[in-house]
Amino acid sequence: MPKRIAVVTGANRGIGLEICRQLAEAGLCVVMTSRDEDKGKAAKDSLVGPHSDLHYRQLDVTSDDSVAALGTYLNTQFGGIDVLVNNAGVLFDDDRVDASVLCVSLERFRVTMEANFYGPLRMCQALSPLLRKSKSGRIVNISSGLGQLENMVDGHPAYGVSKTSLNALTRLTSDALKDANVLVNAMCPGLVATDMGGPKGRPVEEGADTAIWLALLPDDGPTGGFFRNREPIPW
Repeated sequence: MPKRIAVVTGANRGIGLEICRQLAEAGLCVVMTSRDEDKGKAAKDSLVGPHSDLHYRQLDVTSDDSVAALGTYLNTQFGGIDVLVNNAGVLFDDDRVDASVLCVSLERFRVTMEANFYGPLRMCQALSPLLRKSKSGRIVNISSGLGQLENMVDGHPAYGVSKTSLNALTRLTSDALKDANVLVNAMCPGLVATDMGGPKGRPVEEGADTAIWLALLPDDGPTGGFFRNREPIPW
């Protein structure tokens, strides 16, 4: 049986790197991508094992040309893909927890949305034709509880709004691909001990677990949902 092909953005560190490690251990062929090519190649080399099937491609999710080039490569190299994990994202220092929506600059909102929302949107639009070729396509959007409308308060405004938008994209894409056996879900990893999350977070293995579960869902699994610790959470 041919290996399933997974594509992971922001794969050079943190949760993205751990997702790649666990997917490779599960027997998938993993295409790792990152904006910084040197760091991405070093990350791939750090995961190479006797049974791993890892590839690396440089990718800037904020660039139409870069995303299109990745799509061309994937189509030429593999003919299709099975899993897309939209993990790449940004959180800037001036969008900190005590920053107010009334103070954060419009430019910071624009830059954050470009990476955290328009980036995944570009990826979904460019790679959905390849996912449609799969017998069991999966899209996993790495979101955040800071994007939940139910409990939203002032703080991390640009990041929070970008993740709310990513959640909306999850719902829309799930409906758009409902005829293609492509399951589309979002997940919140919680506070994880990464460069973004800081040292007080939980182990990265735990933060990546729900993403792996969603990437490997059976065909009768959920779609259009938002999950933490493998359990549904409110939008």
